[in-house]
Amino acid sequence: MTTKIRIVIRSFDHPFENLWGLPPYTRKIGLPESRVLYTVLRSPHIDKKSREQFEMEIKKQFLVIKAETHELRKKFFWLKRQRIFGAQFEILFSCKTRSDKVKLQRLLR
Repeated sequence: MTTKIRIVIRSFDHPFENLWGLPPYTRKIGLPESRVLYTVLRSPHIDKKSREQFEMEIKKQFLVIKAETHELRKKFFWLKRQRIFGAQFEILFSCKTRSDKVKLQRLLR
């Protein structure tokens, strides 16, 4: 049984270079970045033309790792131990059949 482990990483910085130990067959897919601009008045009473602008950039990356059943637990715990500071990540597993999904749930308990 081959299972795909899909990881979506969202970050304000660029922590994607810090992912060491990835298998060589890992696919890295860059997702579009989002950018939000905030404009704030410097003084609320006078000088409306005096403003400050702040921006927030969110970078995204999508990783796909294929794993066999016997090495799936090891890869899952490796992913949990990865320290990606300043980033959120979401781990998704996909199987071909429902019986594979039940086996996967039993394995990861």
